[in-house]
Amino acid sequence: MEAKQIRSQYLSFFEQKAHHYVASAPLVVQNDPTLMFTNAGMNQFKDYFLGNKPAPWPRVANSQKCLRVSGKHNDLEDVGLDTYHHTMFEMLGNWSFGDYFKQEAINWAWELLTEVYQLPKDRLYATVFEGDEKDGLAFDQEAFDLWKAFLPEERILGGNKKDNFWEMGDTGPCGPCSEIHIDLRPQSEIDQLPGRSLVNQDHPLVVEIWNLVFMQFNRMSDGSLKTLPAQHVDTGMGFERLCMAIQGKTSNYDTDVFTPLIQEVSAFSGKKYGETKETDIAIRVIVDHIRAITFTIADGQLPSNNKAGYVIRRILRRAVRYGYTFLDLNEPFLFRLVPVLAEQFDGVFTEVKSQQDFIARVIMEEELAFLRTLENGLKSFQHIKDHLDGKVIEGSKIFELYDTYGFPFDLTALLAREQGLLLDEEGFKKALDEQKDRSRKAAEQEKSDWIVVRPSDEDTRFTGYDTLKANSRLLRYREIKEKNKSYYQLVVDVTPFYAESGGQVGDSGTMHFGEEALRIWDTRKENDLIIHFSNTLAKDLEADIRCEVDTPRRIRIRNNHSATHLLHAALREVLGTHVQQKGSLVAEEGLRFDFSHFAKLSHEELIQIEDRVNEKIRANIPLDEKRNVPIAKAKAMGATALFGEKYGEEVRVITFDSNYSVELCGGTHVPSTGAIGMFKISAESAVAAGVRRIEAITGEKVLHQMREAEYLIQEILSLTKAT
Repeated sequence: MEAKQIRSQYLSFFEQKAHHYVASAPLVVQNDPTLMFTNAGMNQFKDYFLGNKPAPWPRVANSQKCLRVSGKHNDLEDVGLDTYHHTMFEMLGNWSFGDYFKQEAINWAWELLTEVYQLPKDRLYATVFEGDEKDGLAFDQEAFDLWKAFLPEERILGGNKKDNFWEMGDTGPCGPCSEIHIDLRPQSEIDQLPGRSLVNQDHPLVVEIWNLVFMQFNRMSDGSLKTLPAQHVDTGMGFERLCMAIQGKTSNYDTDVFTPLIQEVSAFSGKKYGETKETDIAIRVIVDHIRAITFTIADGQLPSNNKAGYVIRRILRRAVRYGYTFLDLNEPFLFRLVPVLAEQFDGVFTEVKSQQDFIARVIMEEELAFLRTLENGLKSFQHIKDHLDGKVIEGSKIFELYDTYGFPFDLTALLAREQGLLLDEEGFKKALDEQKDRSRKAAEQEKSDWIVVRPSDEDTRFTGYDTLKANSRLLRYREIKEKNKSYYQLVVDVTPFYAESGGQVGDSGTMHFGEEALRIWDTRKENDLIIHFSNTLAKDLEADIRCEVDTPRRIRIRNNHSATHLLHAALREVLGTHVQQKGSLVAEEGLRFDFSHFAKLSHEELIQIEDRVNEKIRANIPLDEKRNVPIAKAKAMGATALFGEKYGEEVRVITFDSNYSVELCGGTHVPSTGAIGMFKISAESAVAAGVRRIEAITGEKVLHQMREAEYLIQEILSLTKAT
């Protein structure tokens, strides 16, 4: 059974069990300060588990793209060294939001694995939570009894809190889980040693393939557990491991998920997979990492020097370094694997195919840049060696190579061994730990639990498209402490405040609790929760609230947002339809728009783009706003959707002339384009390989700039005349 069929059978099985299919969320997480990347299938459903909003469907199934390279779940350093860890992987999952629970989850898991996929029953093991005295949790007798219908008791194993109690993070939804493991060893080995002693012992052929999590609790900030208002099911099955089991392989890399990529690497490197340990590790690193790099770029995250972009750059450089060191690949090579991936996932995750050329170009430029870095690092290493007093390279020098030149530690170690030198590994580790500690302290934040003022199962109702004032009531609040300051986050039932999203900054304004006024200095989203930021807390939290958005600021922001839509359309007209939005910032002072294009824009092109936008402003085109449009209908209308954006079943469509600009957008906009006044490009630059940036201002800012220019011209003329 091929990988595509395995995936489709999973989804088909749960659709027959009345599960609604939900598309994979992007790899790069938006509106969730606790996560950088999607690392589990349940991430996009957190609000349903927390009770922040009702689930639109009681049962859901999907295949989620996941990335585990940072934070609590970090598999990066294991990748390549073994045959079953990955950076990017697919997680097949089925969920119940207060609907079915343990019995159905266990029964269906057994039915799918043994009847649909026909995995051997005598090779399967189940683990159940053995309880935890500290948390006051008992042995999961219910799960144990349910498994007895399918497995003998000797193949139902108890598991501790580490293995069989799943937690989203330090706080949040959690609960006992039941893992399903399979023993893929030869029968001769099984006869000598039963698999039960190898479960959860990191054996490459006795592996977990499915985890059934029973969400029952919410972990509070003080470490205590509170029972959730409803019981949920959250399951996750590693697609690559499932393929290994079904296809009868002894390595994930031997399945057709990876073999097309391995064959391509072997072809251009001249190194055959399976011949030596070193080349095998290098090839595994490359074919794993290219998936993470490609899918993250496809979802809108470009390699860069900070945050998520830096993680992707590190992954890319790790892959290049393995190719450079062990496969003698001294020219860019990763980009050559993008067409293979695009073909593999065509019809599954189509974002790669539709951006294939762009992704390949970005990767190639990154490879070239790192190969230059390697050259500089080699020169620096030689300089350190030439000025060495003795045989040991100081830890601070190794760290300098790592931190300044991006030179990997193990490459430094390889060069040192070749030249008979020793490394001060402890010194390097100390410098690295100090850097991590500085970063951790800079980002340290303490959140109290939400304090509920008024219980509510409803979402906050946003009215800010139609009004800048609203009457509301406080639902909950919490205190945030970071560094030497503290502030409060407020959630109300009705709000006109726009929460930062889609590039548009959040609103500011005032909340009047009776006669007491609270300054709201920002509004953001945490998943789908709209959160208002205030430095103080009202004395009467149960008072009726009068919300007022800072109107002049909102108007300037909305003008800039509508201008980005006109700019996007003008760029596609002037430069070509290959132009796609790659990021934006819509603020009060101006706008910033990033887009895919591989050449610097000429002066003539910039003038043409600017003139086209101003032409549309002067035409005073009325806004055509459609809300709650089915996503399929919106796309049929020709609406531009952004890669890496998660859209729901229904969307909002913003149109300024149906032949010019039609986009899916949740931001605020002008009633007609004339309100923008004027548009002026202030800068054009490169952001990353294949991505350009335009910065611009509108309205009164343009007039102010023109007055300044006029004043300067008059000054120059006066000086010239005097001279």
